[in-house]
Amino acid sequence: MAKLEASYFDLSTLDTLARRDTAIHRLDPRAKVLATALFIVAVVSFGKYEVAALLPMVLYPVVVGALAGLPALTLLRKMLPALPFALFIGIFNPLLDREILLNVGGIGISGGWVSFTSILVRFSLTVSASLILVASTGFHAVCLALEKLGTPKGFVVQLLFLYRYLFVLIDEAGRMSRARALRSFHGKGMGIGPFTSMIGQLLLRTLDRAQRIHLAMLSRGFDGEIRTSRRLQATPRDVAFLLGWSAFFALARFSNLPSWLGRLVTEFPK
Repeated sequence: MAKLEASYFDLSTLDTLARRDTAIHRLDPRAKVLATALFIVAVVSFGKYEVAALLPMVLYPVVVGALAGLPALTLLRKMLPALPFALFIGIFNPLLDREILLNVGGIGISGGWVSFTSILVRFSLTVSASLILVASTGFHAVCLALEKLGTPKGFVVQLLFLYRYLFVLIDEAGRMSRARALRSFHGKGMGIGPFTSMIGQLLLRTLDRAQRIHLAMLSRGFDGEIRTSRRLQATPRDVAFLLGWSAFFALARFSNLPSWLGRLVTEFPK
């Protein structure tokens, strides 16, 4: 039960962070969504052996997260559940690609290890940027921005409901877990049999709860439109944010900034 309640509060952390009032939070959600999308496209377009060239892209999540006042440890904890997927994708690269690409201190490093490192770096950049977007905007505002940018309304509404339905699912699971704990004595009723029965009951209870919520929404005039108390209106600051970061992404993608800075430093007259 404690784990379920902890999961509930963990899910609501991003919504709590999105209520802050900073320069990043006040930006138009559409500008942040577009900037994040361009950032992700730029990051994933790098070659599999490019690691050093990716390093300048770290500037975006670091700067935006710092200006938004988002705690780095909280974002890191949010990233950890998705880390096994990145590890599973690249863990076999060192075994399949054994060609030596570079030597560091006399130690040969194969292309598999380089590509594996590149996967982890790109995972960290894209996931952190997505978390910063939600934590500085709010999932509701992100869905509204997607709709205004031309995403099909049905997809956006389903995405929003999926996010909100997680809270309903955890709430119902917490109630059932609490009831089972109060009715079990000396560990009885805590085995796999009652647990599988609880899964079926949880599905039925959440479906019933979701139907009641839907009827309540219809009785309050819900017509499929996503509305917020804040009107979306682009300002010069939003345009500058989007164009500035877009120019930086293009510069970092099509010119190797670390290599250029290295040559500049080594060739600088002493």
